[in-house]
Amino acid sequence: MHGKRNSASFSPCDLLNSALRYASGLTKGTLVSLASRLKLSFPSTNQLIISVLIAGLGWVSGQALSRIDQDLRIMYTEYTLGATDLAHISANVMRYRNTIIRSLEAENQATFERITDSLPAQRARIQHAVDRYAAAGLRVSRSGRSEEKDIQAVRESLDQYFHVASKTIDLLTQEWRAGSPAKATELRRKAEIHAADNGGPKIMQVSLALDRLLETVAEVAKDMRDEGTKTILSTSYWIVGGSFFIALLNLFLSCAPRARKLPSSRPEETSRPGSSLHLPSEGSKPAFRTD
Repeated sequence: MHGKRNSASFSPCDLLNSALRYASGLTKGTLVSLASRLKLSFPSTNQLIISVLIAGLGWVSGQALSRIDQDLRIMYTEYTLGATDLAHISANVMRYRNTIIRSLEAENQATFERITDSLPAQRARIQHAVDRYAAAGLRVSRSGRSEEKDIQAVRESLDQYFHVASKTIDLLTQEWRAGSPAKATELRRKAEIHAADNGGPKIMQVSLALDRLLETVAEVAKDMRDEGTKTILSTSYWIVGGSFFIALLNLFLSCAPRARKLPSSRPEETSRPGSSLHLPSEGSKPAFRTD
């Protein structure tokens, strides 16, 4: 009885070792089964050709889509926002013009100074918007219209108008500092004539220059849109044509090895090297009997 109790009792260390041995055996078996299932072999030549064609088609498609994405970003940042900036320039120029007219109608010097205090900030805002647009990538349309030339024309017309407006403000400043009412009246009359005869045509030149620039921007944006459409169409043709070509090539390459294995003849008709020929023996009767 005492010997049986010793044989039936197990220590915790024995149980732990048994569990570890069982787990290690299970792990090895699992790894072997996974390795047997995931057998990797070197790809054949046909598989390499098809893989290279698929990768090349994907690369071409990716490059085309990247170029389209870049064109769309340019159209938004430089043309959509740029056209908005040009519209703001036109509105700010008209606001500047209205400020000049209001200064001509000022009743006293304090009102005149209060009105004209905003002119430097308005002028700086206009010039900053023009410089910001000119800093972007300027292009030439297919018809030959250049954004660089048109933006330069806008700058020149603005400089001429600001020069005329400054002359008008100088005459009005002299008016309020005149020593006599007659001289003040004469200076006001000169300022009004100068603003009407010189400021009006100059503001029209600015408006026309902005209109020409907007038309050029529209033409350049249309050209970019047409180029993007052509790129999309050509990429679609490449993808569809390349997909059909790869599919047909895969069919031909998979059928080629089967075509090389010709069907063998029947076993009855083939002569084995160790087989004996059935020739008539010596004891057989001859086919013909001689008299």
